[in-house]
Amino acid sequence: MHLPQLGGSAGQDSSGERRRADNSGVSHRFFAHAWARALAVFALSLAPLLVIAAYSQAAPLPTKLTYAPGAIVPIPASIPHEKGDMVDQRILPDLRWIAKRYPIYVTDGYSGPLPNGEHIGCNRCHVKGSDHYNGLAVDLVPLNGDGKCDATWAPITRLALWAEPVQNQPRLPFRWVGYDGDAGHGCGNHLHLSWNHAPAPEYTLAEWVEVFPVSASGIKPSAAGKKKSAPKPPPPPGPSGGIAQVSTGGVSASGAGD
Repeated sequence: MHLPQLGGSAGQDSSGERRRADNSGVSHRFFAHAWARALAVFALSLAPLLVIAAYSQAAPLPTKLTYAPGAIVPIPASIPHEKGDMVDQRILPDLRWIAKRYPIYVTDGYSGPLPNGEHIGCNRCHVKGSDHYNGLAVDLVPLNGDGKCDATWAPITRLALWAEPVQNQPRLPFRWVGYDGDAGHGCGNHLHLSWNHAPAPEYTLAEWVEVFPVSASGIKPSAAGKKKSAPKPPPPPGPSGGIAQVSTGGVSASGAGD
């Protein structure tokens, strides 16, 4: 007579329960990891939108009008640029501040004749009335870029968003910002920055230029308790150095040049 082996059956039941528990744990860990990956992908997809939102809420820059005498001068070596590029000396502090914070390379600044008869810059490749003809605009590409819209353009895109948080609404002192959304500009092409200034014919110096005052530590804040200044003169009419007949802001993709 054989007695039933109760102990063996109990052991088998115990092993089965452990396997089911182990399988359940593996399943829970799998779904937890999958959920974590999904959340990470979702967060990364939101990052560009958050950056744009942050720039769109950026506070206005403190600016001033400078009536100091202008002069077309060579861009210094501290600002990477093509050989021979020149600008109005009154925007050099702003341009130097930008170059310290963004890896830029200036491909064009002032475009026009010099007193000695020599022509510098892109010869008549800008639209009529371009701020390049007054030395108050620059075209920028990434330093050490290869012309392709790749990771080297990320700092240029940040600079463009800083200068123009919302399309067609540049921050002062910028008069026009040409980048993505503007024909002939953008990632893989170039970023155009123009400074606000008094009306001036081509190849002449503007009476005043609007700049953001900078110091060794950064942009100078507005002085506390300073008396309210007189209203700023309106920007000059006509094209802003960009593509269309606009006094400020970006343009649609229907034009070309800057």
